[in-house]
Amino acid sequence: MTENGDEMKPLSRSRVVLSQVFACLALDFLLVGLGMSISFVTVVLPEVMDAKEGLSINKEQASWFASMAFLCQPIGSIFSGPLLDYFGRRKALFLVNIPHVIAWLLMYYAWNVQSLFIGNALLGIGIGIMESPSVTYIGEVTDPSLRGFLTTLTNGFTSAGMFVVYLLGTVLPWRQAALVSLSVPLATMALVLLVPETPIWLLSKGLQEEALRSLCRLRGWTKPEHVKEEFEQLLQYHDVIKQCVICAKEGRSETDHCKHSNYNIIKRIIFKIKHILLVKETLRPFALVMAYFFFHTFSGLHPVRPNMVNFCKALGMKYDSKTIVVVVGAVFIVMNITAAIIVKMTGKRKLVIGSLLATAFCSLGISVYASSKIPASVFSYEADTFPEAKETLPIILFMALVCFTSLGIPWALVTEVFPFRSRGTATGLAAALNYFIFFLATKTNYNLEATIHISGTFAIYSALTFIGTVYMYFFLPETEKKTLAQIEDYYKGNRKIFADDFLINAFRKEKGVNLEANKPMLVS
Repeated sequence: MTENGDEMKPLSRSRVVLSQVFACLALDFLLVGLGMSISFVTVVLPEVMDAKEGLSINKEQASWFASMAFLCQPIGSIFSGPLLDYFGRRKALFLVNIPHVIAWLLMYYAWNVQSLFIGNALLGIGIGIMESPSVTYIGEVTDPSLRGFLTTLTNGFTSAGMFVVYLLGTVLPWRQAALVSLSVPLATMALVLLVPETPIWLLSKGLQEEALRSLCRLRGWTKPEHVKEEFEQLLQYHDVIKQCVICAKEGRSETDHCKHSNYNIIKRIIFKIKHILLVKETLRPFALVMAYFFFHTFSGLHPVRPNMVNFCKALGMKYDSKTIVVVVGAVFIVMNITAAIIVKMTGKRKLVIGSLLATAFCSLGISVYASSKIPASVFSYEADTFPEAKETLPIILFMALVCFTSLGIPWALVTEVFPFRSRGTATGLAAALNYFIFFLATKTNYNLEATIHISGTFAIYSALTFIGTVYMYFFLPETEKKTLAQIEDYYKGNRKIFADDFLINAFRKEKGVNLEANKPMLVS
């Protein structure tokens, strides 16, 4: 019923869904640009490595160029948290495009090796700044029933950006491809002007009326009475998170007289680190997502991605390696969309564990193939060692690896596991460490392959991923269809049973854990 006593008409579900999809439109363009930035080195590297004309880099420089963006991404990630909290999610989505505008122009006009490296470094910094606003925004504007689908679907837009760059690399010189790529951040900046700020951030700034209008817009362009219950829950959640954490622990409810609010900047930083970041509701999910990032990155595909064109040649694949790379981009899009559908049916936990296990077997298959079919002299960073391109089996193995890797959803977890107080900073730190892991993976790939061949390298990747599968099985909770408040509450508690899984529940029951206390986090 409305305040006037009239019967309130139920909202169309399609309208609710469309409003949230439209709100994520600018974010989707941002992620297309992110995918293009991540993959651009794959287009440039084979063209400039030992090139006889124009810019040319040697093998050692190529190794650094391939990993340069990942090395610089943590710099951007560190700044993304404060940017997110100070300017808000919407303005942050606008500002993060500026480094990429400069980077694409610099890549287009690159006049020497140094300018090429600087352009790639700026792409990396831009990627690092982008991650936290993008994953935070979608986590805060979507309702629990759509969050899993929409956060998983974002991987598809990142993959679309990768596909576009791979395709551009087959039809345009890399400089022209960089110029075309410039259009994406410019379009994103225009689209961001059309999306609303997140309600929870507006509440954190005391803008209650603006927060209500934003929520109405995000729930089907509706009236306040339709979102009254959800808005009251947001207000309750905001009342909890705005309290001083120390005063709350001491049982005080009045925040106006809190002495901690008068701290200087140094004490505030120390306070935030000690009482907001170094607490179990932040540390527990942080450790979990970092473990997943590590195992997902070292599962096999990501370490060779910058050198993918030459890697395909080193395996003796039958077809043109540039065409194979374009197909890889298309497969990523299809499988990311598939993951978004699967997560609605199985939840995140089963998808994560299943994809890790499958990639472990794929990397093992590539290792076995390389040890039996690829000569020890073959090195993917030396073109004159490549075998004859005539084999079909490595294409099948590699595409299987691509398929199962693209089912991974690390960023979907990041969107929802951190509490609001630490979300911006924790997400930025997680992104920074993730890209440092990417840097280690891509940089060490050169050294591993030079030392123990492709077969030994992928044997290590396979072993790490098997370990990761076991780890995630025992420690990853099921968060699908849970509100952000429920997830935060889970990480605050001491509950050990967190999934509707017969084997793990039996194991925990033997340890004497009370199952009844943990039912709220079981899969619904």
